[in-house]
Amino acid sequence: MRERIIHIVVIIVCVALAICGTWYFMRNNGEVVTGTKKNVTIKEDNSISEAIDKVYDAVVVVDNYSRGRLTGYGSGFVYKKDSKRGYILTNYHVVEGADEVKVELTSGEEVDAEVLGTDEYTDIAVLGIDPDVVTTVAELGDSSEAKLGDTIFTVGTPVSQDYAGTVTKGIISGENREVTLENDGQEYVMEAIQIDASINPGNSGGPLVNMNGQVIGVNSVKLVESSVEGMGFAIPIEVATAQLDKLENGEEVERPVIGVSLYDVDNTAALYQRGIKLDDSIKNGVIVNSVEAGSDAEKAGLEAGDVILKIDGTDVRNSAHLKYILYKHNIGDSVKLTISRDGKERELTLQLTKKLGD
Repeated sequence: MRERIIHIVVIIVCVALAICGTWYFMRNNGEVVTGTKKNVTIKEDNSISEAIDKVYDAVVVVDNYSRGRLTGYGSGFVYKKDSKRGYILTNYHVVEGADEVKVELTSGEEVDAEVLGTDEYTDIAVLGIDPDVVTTVAELGDSSEAKLGDTIFTVGTPVSQDYAGTVTKGIISGENREVTLENDGQEYVMEAIQIDASINPGNSGGPLVNMNGQVIGVNSVKLVESSVEGMGFAIPIEVATAQLDKLENGEEVERPVIGVSLYDVDNTAALYQRGIKLDDSIKNGVIVNSVEAGSDAEKAGLEAGDVILKIDGTDVRNSAHLKYILYKHNIGDSVKLTISRDGKERELTLQLTKKLGD
């Protein structure tokens, strides 16, 4: 009998120790589970709603008319207002070919717009409207402060005008992208911000906005591959606004050139026709086909057959990329070219000449 009592006591002690041990473990490794139901309140972050409110009424629908008929539409936003007009930023391709442009405000009012200036290379256009109809001016931010993973949103008119004012939310999924595009058979490179928010036809020209309600980019459907989902691009606001002074005043944008004709090192047909055999180490760059007489390229000593490898230390991938690098400079700037001639590298310094953007 005594042994049985001792056996029961041992069992009780073991059970008690097990319970205490479990409680101690839970206390030191996580929340103590007591079986009591807790009332948990989840607060939704209102910051995005506040950010949307700051910019929403600055966004407009841009209607492209040709011969009295609506031929296309996109988005835009008011970025400035003075006593003369309200200024709207949009994409060049949104108003391309238009003989009349109108904009629709968030109030539903439609007003006439004047195309003040366009820049095909950066795909930017500036419109002017009556300042009295402007109720909200978007604040411009700094895209260089944006980080991977930052929450952003877009406002625009995707797919149909019935969906004007549509807001899509996402994150910044890539910085400083160099996107290659083709226009009229010519390739060119643009700097872009990559996002995962949806960019559809009609979103072009609309703002890319950060959580402070500041515009950090201009959305462009031209930068989006139709076969790829969850990938959108926007023109950084610094690129979009770089030529605003000229565009607002209807002046043509001028860009520098070096005074040569070029073809890419991977253009095997051109290499064969000219009997040129490149060093196996040359994988990227552009070959000088001809040099304009009297040009600064000629004065700097550039010759037909030279391979331009770098500009100011930046590798040149192809002729489209060369333009992209050059267009970051101003007319009159001096640049250092790294070239290959007769299998040897050398450096030349030349001044960029004036020519209208092509």
